[in-house]
Order: sequence, then structure tokens, then C-alpha cells
Amino acid sequence: MNAMQNSVERARITGPGPCPTITTARLTLRPHRMSDADAIAQSLADFQVSRMLARVPAPYDRQDASEWLAVATTDLNDGWAFAITAGDDVHIGCVSFERRSSGWEIGYWLNRFYWRRGYMSEAVHAAISRFLMRMPGTEIHSGIFADNLASLRVQEKAGFRITGCSEVFSVARAAMVPHLETVLAPGDFRPASPRH
Repeated sequence: MNAMQNSVERARITGPGPCPTITTARLTLRPHRMSDADAIAQSLADFQVSRMLARVPAPYDRQDASEWLAVATTDLNDGWAFAITAGDDVHIGCVSFERRSSGWEIGYWLNRFYWRRGYMSEAVHAAISRFLMRMPGTEIHSGIFADNLASLRVQEKAGFRITGCSEVFSVARAAMVPHLETVLAPGDFRPASPRH
């Protein structure tokens, strides 16, 4: 009975396990907390951020953040959702891995006041590195709206390549938007260069 029970339990463990805490040169990526709601709402209320995300409404408020955190802070999903912080433990962005119909998918966003500092690349590289330690050989999917070239650069630095183009509905824009599908194939991950 024990051998059967162990094999059933192994069959159910299909994700990377509990969301860890990761420290990089300038950032800490940690599991989300309900207390992050105000900071998330402030970041995603900025249309310059929300317009680049497919499923985020505009306007975005604290209730939206609380509802998302109610799931993200539980074991209701088998992925990871990292809060990005920059030394003071204040939430400035998110990197998440979610199982979708195409397989594992990474998504991310950053408060606009932290753009152009290399934080997103640093966070994405660290998150992918840890994810692949837990899930070796996994193909990771993503995508970007065609007018989000900064996000495409983040992905290209990590080793993603464009696999197609389509249109995806943007809730914030309330419109179909040209979208580039991307994939990080097993073995294509490019670890971050050390910061000097």
C-alpha cells in the first residue's frame, strides 16, 4: 500500500514546488503576501504598465489586487508568483510561472518608476534559473505585445525566440492587439552576465 500511495503522490507533484525566495545583486524575489495589495494596485493602476498585460483591467484598484492575491498566496495553483523587491521589501513588480494549455508560461511586469535599470532582466534571469533547477528540461512559453520591444529584449537576453504572431485581447486596452509568441527551448537559457 505504501509503494502505491507514494507513486500516486509523485504523480500529483507536477509543478516546481513551493515558491522560494531568491536574492540577486540588487533584488529579492519572494512569495507574495496579502500586504502587497496596495503596492500592486498602485503599479497596475498606471496604464503604461497595465496596457502591456493581457489580463489586467484598467482601471485597476486595490480590490483587484486583493482578489489576485487571494489565489496567489495559497496553494490553489502549482506555479510560482514572485514579488520583486529592491532592498526595502516594497513590492515593485512580479515574475510568475503558470501552467497554461501550451505548457509552462512566464509573465512579468514592473512598476514604471523602476524601468530602464535592468531590474526586469535581472529578475527574469534569476527566476528562470531557479525554475529550471526545479523543472529541468522544461520548455517555457511567453509572449509580448508587438509594441513592447523592451519586454522582447528581456526575453531575447534569456534565450527566448519568436515562434509566431497573432492577436490577443488586451483587457486594459479593450481591443485585440498584435502579439508575438515566444519560447525558451530546453538548453537555450542564457544565464545573466555578472554585474560589475
